[in-house]
Amino acid sequence: MISLGDARDRVLRDCRPLDIVEVAVDDAIGLVTAEEVLAPEDVPPFANTAMDGFAVVAADTAGASEEAPVRLPVVGTVAAGTRDPVTVAAGHAARIMTGAAIPPGADAVVMVELCRPSADGDEVEVLAEVAPGNHVRPAGDDLRAGDVVIAPGLELTAGHLGLLAGVGRSHVRVVRRARVGVMSTGDELVDGGAALAPGQIRDANRHSLLALLRDLGCEAVDLGIVADDVAAIRAAIVDGVGSCDALVTSGGVSMGDFDFVKVVLDELGDMDWMQVAIRPAKPLAFGTVDGVPVFGLPGNPVSSMVSFELFARPGLRQMMGHEDTGRSVVTAVADEGLAREADGKIHLVRIVASVVDDGKVHVRSAGGQGSHQLSAMAAANALAVVPDGPGVEPGGPVEAILLGRPL
Repeated sequence: MISLGDARDRVLRDCRPLDIVEVAVDDAIGLVTAEEVLAPEDVPPFANTAMDGFAVVAADTAGASEEAPVRLPVVGTVAAGTRDPVTVAAGHAARIMTGAAIPPGADAVVMVELCRPSADGDEVEVLAEVAPGNHVRPAGDDLRAGDVVIAPGLELTAGHLGLLAGVGRSHVRVVRRARVGVMSTGDELVDGGAALAPGQIRDANRHSLLALLRDLGCEAVDLGIVADDVAAIRAAIVDGVGSCDALVTSGGVSMGDFDFVKVVLDELGDMDWMQVAIRPAKPLAFGTVDGVPVFGLPGNPVSSMVSFELFARPGLRQMMGHEDTGRSVVTAVADEGLAREADGKIHLVRIVASVVDDGKVHVRSAGGQGSHQLSAMAAANALAVVPDGPGVEPGGPVEAILLGRPL
């Protein structure tokens, strides 16, 4: 058997970064930047108000209070985006709306809740003293012209996309999104809800893997179910590697007489057939066909998903330029024992992780641990990494690979 670390290293060796492309900012979520973006101008480009209220000369509000308000004539209204020329001279005020430019002469804003305008709006009583700069957002308060907005190697989030749009960028250079084909193999597989014939099962793996790819930020391509036939499998793999950046297959990678995926991949590619020292997901095929990475995952539904998390996810993230290729790992507290027998393997236990009052992540079993029991995998939001040995005692520490946010 091969260790988990060595198997992952084998995968990463042949998962090389994809091309750099320019994409629309709105299409760049989750992609990794391949350029440095500088602010071409100050953001905001002008001093503006953070509040609705009245723009004033701060010195005019000295001593103002509820009991002794300062009365100021109102010279106009400044709305966001307005071009109306309004100047605030000493002893005057202008009504101003959030985001509007601070008018010349004013150096502070009194929020509307601390003002009492007259019925006709020609005057306002200021009910509190304010300092210069009160509720004023200076030009360049967020970014100065020439500041680094986006660095290379950054995974773009919604906030980053808004930031790029805010400095006038409509496109950005990134490592492109991987196009990944998924196919299931097996005469026993059917799709949809039709009645099952004897010996048939419904194909869950392909749908799980397509969803995992979309969650990863890949373009997922459904290559369907392929029968246990060498010619059909060969045609599907040739078509997949011809149109995709990577290929994920499910089933046919063990040592059985009908594991024809192995036969075809040995014929077409440079493949390694590994027995990884983990449970579930021991069998793993990985290699390249015409330079395209091919992940041959096991057919049991839990094994397929766990194998994807441990091997396909890191490889595909590396292809898309990510430095951090895996899921987050935390040290958690086992609320119940995670018993096992020594067998030379790392066990990946499906667990439910939650944060409790002590601020720590606590975990418990998500249910049945058989490689066919997809219901427990669906209930899990983490995998406990239980090393070879007797397992984890109740209250003991355990590493948890987070598949989602702890409850």
